[in-house]
Amino acid sequence: MSERSFSEWLREQCEPEWTAVVTHPFAMAITTGSAPDDGMRRYLEQDFQFVDAFTALLGAAVASADTFEARVPYGKFLGQVATTEEKTYFHRALAALNGRTDAPTEPVTAAFRQLMDEARTSQDYLLIVAVLCVAEWCYLGWASRAERPLPESFVHREWIELHEGPEFRAWVAFLRGELDRLGADLDEERRTAALDVFRLAVELERAFFDQASDHQPSTAARSWNER
Repeated sequence: MSERSFSEWLREQCEPEWTAVVTHPFAMAITTGSAPDDGMRRYLEQDFQFVDAFTALLGAAVASADTFEARVPYGKFLGQVATTEEKTYFHRALAALNGRTDAPTEPVTAAFRQLMDEARTSQDYLLIVAVLCVAEWCYLGWASRAERPLPESFVHREWIELHEGPEFRAWVAFLRGELDRLGADLDEERRTAALDVFRLAVELERAFFDQASDHQPSTAARSWNER
């Protein structure tokens, strides 16, 4: 990895999929407020299906973290964002879009939720952080591309604001820092294990955006269905 951080090395190993996620046409349409209501409804209905699994994954990070200093940010994020701000947004946005919080789970959503559940039950802190980091860093990646002024519609604007700004940037920096700290002493087998999980999460992120926009998933993104 030479002088690159571990998190940066992981990201680079996932190109061009990573760039395809953070510049995905549907994500870019959110940043401009041009994502259609039916697309946003389908996207948010499916994203809401992650709330429980994501909350549980944060809890597993609290339990499996190897230092008290690492546990605190997870607990803070769990209480202030995952169970309050985002959940409130989902209910308001889906009501505005005539959407459902109990929509049937689509295949990519189920696969991503399975990855979260497998990371959680493994109680392997490295793998838990890898999944969390992809989920949050990817979203910062596309949300940070939004130009000001932000879209007038709260459905688009608040979703961007939830995934951009000083607090969210600090949260992503913390997750990357944890990966960098853990990666410093890993042997090749453990680096490979982290990369496998990181790469699958990136592929699923791209497939999730494809699903929302009715695009055919890429060959790489379809690999989740073969596992």
